[in-house]
Amino acid sequence: MNISQPAVAQPAVVPAACAGLEPGPLRTITTVIDGETVGLDDGRALRLIGALAPRAMDVGAEPGAWEAENRTREALRAVVLGKSIALGFGGERIDRYGRLQAHAHLIEGNERRWVQGHLLRQGLARAYTAAGNRACAHELLAAEAEARNARRGLWVEAAYRIRSADTPAELLRHRTTFQIIEGRIARVAQVRSVIYLSFDRSWRQAFSVSLRREDRRLLGDFADDVHGMEGRLVRVRGWIEQRGSAPRLDLTAAGQIEVMDGVQSRAERVP
Repeated sequence: MNISQPAVAQPAVVPAACAGLEPGPLRTITTVIDGETVGLDDGRALRLIGALAPRAMDVGAEPGAWEAENRTREALRAVVLGKSIALGFGGERIDRYGRLQAHAHLIEGNERRWVQGHLLRQGLARAYTAAGNRACAHELLAAEAEARNARRGLWVEAAYRIRSADTPAELLRHRTTFQIIEGRIARVAQVRSVIYLSFDRSWRQAFSVSLRREDRRLLGDFADDVHGMEGRLVRVRGWIEQRGSAPRLDLTAAGQIEVMDGVQSRAERVP
């Protein structure tokens, strides 16, 4: 299925809740490297943290052959190339490849507009957070939801559908890739310093989510009552790993969890 051509629109205004970022330098974007990385006038590369662009590896395609990847890169180029931006830091400033990682705001007269918000609202990327960089998590998810509810961009492509936690064999086929998964938590356990959320009572074969106890704030309202997660419909996102014969997602390393009780599961509606 082809992804509908996204309109090249102006980026979304930065929500007030994102205004707490630590101000960074003003720079000019001189090159667009890929759908989430740009080159700056000081010679450094900037990773647009929080907005994960589509990649050929998502579907096992050859580099440069995945239409969604190319479309996001070209749309980003049309919006930011040659423009001035203000950087905003919400955590670690340098990634393991030596790139800056920050939120970027286009400078347009007296206004500053959020580049990540634009990518997500146009369905050109998916929201994520990682250890050391979890700023604007709520705003990232809200921007993505706008595109998903409108079936815009990536959200008409089967490769990016929300998957079911009840199909661990299928999830294993997607190991090493970023996925969004929904299901009901059947069991919560704490083993030493790690919390496990299992989506089946038979946990050895089930999909599960793990996080370190010191990161239980990622569970939001259930941070102080982790067992209260049992029976809850949740949506989790992150990179699928394999532990033994079962798929697992590590929230501590990179990931988010949303409690969806009261919302019909999208995964359950997918044939």
